[in-house]
Amino acid sequence: MKNINVVSLRRYPVKSMMGEELNACEVTEKGVLGDRAYGIIDKETGRLANAKNPKKWPNMFQYRASFVEPPQQEDAIPPVRITCPDGTSVTHSDPEAEDILSRSFQRNVFVGTPSTSDREFEGLIPENVSGLENPGSVFSKAAPAGTFFDIGMVHIVTTSSLEELARRTPGSRIEARRFRPNLILNVENGESFEENSWVGKTLSIGNEVKLKIVQNTKRCIMTTLPQGDLPNDLNVLRSAVKENDGNIGIYANVLQSGTIHIGDRVTIDGVTNASS
Repeated sequence: MKNINVVSLRRYPVKSMMGEELNACEVTEKGVLGDRAYGIIDKETGRLANAKNPKKWPNMFQYRASFVEPPQQEDAIPPVRITCPDGTSVTHSDPEAEDILSRSFQRNVFVGTPSTSDREFEGLIPENVSGLENPGSVFSKAAPAGTFFDIGMVHIVTTSSLEELARRTPGSRIEARRFRPNLILNVENGESFEENSWVGKTLSIGNEVKLKIVQNTKRCIMTTLPQGDLPNDLNVLRSAVKENDGNIGIYANVLQSGTIHIGDRVTIDGVTNASS
């Protein structure tokens, strides 16, 4: 059996903004503690701002979000500090935060938290990507009730799939941050897009956490958008569609909560890694 371990942990305090890398994280029934704890809400529509619709929200990846203090499972989620593209920084609980963010987004917005009702968001299907239906159209979806997630509570990618996609997409920069995972797993001698075969299986991580893999992650326009020094690149999505039916990564739900650390070993359906 291959040796699999955790090589990176990430959370995104505000949906569709840049997030934080972690050495360890608490995982609850709703995923990584603090992940997508907040979202930007459009006052006019009540919908969730989302980088999936860059025509409406063109600069989401230029915003950064971090907690003012680490979230603790027994406490309320702490405030989040948002840094805007022009360098202005504001804590979302400050009285002036709504005005600052509305000016920055050029829309009337506020920072919201998930409720017990579904919150809709929009996505743009890009043109000039063969294999996608209804190119140029905008679709609407609802986040699972009480969350700001797209589908599953935890998003996972593997180093082997990123390396394989990079091999098949010469000239493009295939980096994990394009895919916004919570967990990056290193699979020793991994096969091409190996995690496709994990759907329906259980991953045990470290000594506590158990995740049920619910489906592949169908990629969207977000993977093509510029962020930091990464350029806009439609070939990232074109290649994912051509090489793996648009799938890179997997979604999981949480069967058992606990703590995950960098370096933790991973087993699939109880099968022990070779070096365990």
